[in-house]
Amino acid sequence: MPPVHIPIRSLMPEPTDAVEYLPMPREMSTFEMPRRPEPGDKTDADDVAGARAVLAAFLGHMDGWLAKGGALPALDLAGLPAGTLRVLNETLGEGEVSALVEAGHEVRVQETVFAGVWRQQHIQGPRLLHDLLLAAPLPPLLGLLAAERASPRLRALALPPGAMNVPALVNELQAAMDRSGAGVPARVVNLTLLPLSPEDTAHLDALLDGGTVVMLSRGFGNCRISSTAARHVWRVQYFNNMQTLILNTLEVVAMPEVALAAHEDLVETRGRLADLVQWMGDSVASA
Repeated sequence: MPPVHIPIRSLMPEPTDAVEYLPMPREMSTFEMPRRPEPGDKTDADDVAGARAVLAAFLGHMDGWLAKGGALPALDLAGLPAGTLRVLNETLGEGEVSALVEAGHEVRVQETVFAGVWRQQHIQGPRLLHDLLLAAPLPPLLGLLAAERASPRLRALALPPGAMNVPALVNELQAAMDRSGAGVPARVVNLTLLPLSPEDTAHLDALLDGGTVVMLSRGFGNCRISSTAARHVWRVQYFNNMQTLILNTLEVVAMPEVALAAHEDLVETRGRLADLVQWMGDSVASA
C-alpha cells in the first residue's frame, strides 16, 4: 500500500494565553577552594602559620570524631591574634547556611565554605563572648533552643468563623508532634497545595508564631527554616531568585533535613581541610 502523505496538524485553536510558571531558582552554590593565603603586604607569615596551627588542631579533633564519634570537634577562636583571625576568616569564608537566635544574648551561626564546619558566635552588647569553630551536621544549640522554648502541645485556641481545613490540620499536626522523636521520619504538610481560607491561615499563624530559631539555606535558591511555638514543628519555605515563595511547608521533625550537612559532606570536608592545611604550610615554607 503506498504511503499517504497527509500533513498532520491540530484542529484545536491555538491558545491565546500561554501558561505562566513561577520562575525557579537558576543558580546553585558549589564548593570552591579558598585562595591559598600568601604572605605579603597584608598577610604576615606568622599569621598564616598561626591560622594553619589552629586548623591543623581542629582537623585532628575532626579525624577522631569521624572515626570514633564522641564530643563534637570545637575550638574557641575568641582571643586569637587579629592577624591569625583575619587569615582564618579569609580561608573559611561563608557557606550556604546561616542562623540567628536569641539565647539571653545574641547567637550567630554561619556555615563556612566547608560543609559541616560552622562558626558559632556568642555576642553580648559590644562583647564577643565566644567564637566557636565546630564540625557537626548542624550546631546542636539550634535544635536545643528551638525545642526548649516550644510547647509539646499546640495552643488551645477557639476556631474562628469561616475555618475550613484548619481543624483537620491541627489534629494532624498534634498527632505528628506526639509521635516525633529520634528516628521518626518527618511529617511534611504542603501548605502550597492545601486549600486554606484566610481564616485558616490566620488561625494557623496564631497557633505557631513565636519560634526562636531562624535559618537560611542558600544552596539552590533560598530556603527559610523557622522554628515555631510548637515543639518539632518547623516552617520550611522555598523562594526563587526573585524572592517569590514557591513552596510553603510545615515539617514535624526534630530538625529538617535540608538544614543538615550529610555525613558524606563531612568526610569530603575533612579531605578539603587537609588540603588547605597543606597549602598553608607550603605558603609559610616558601615565605
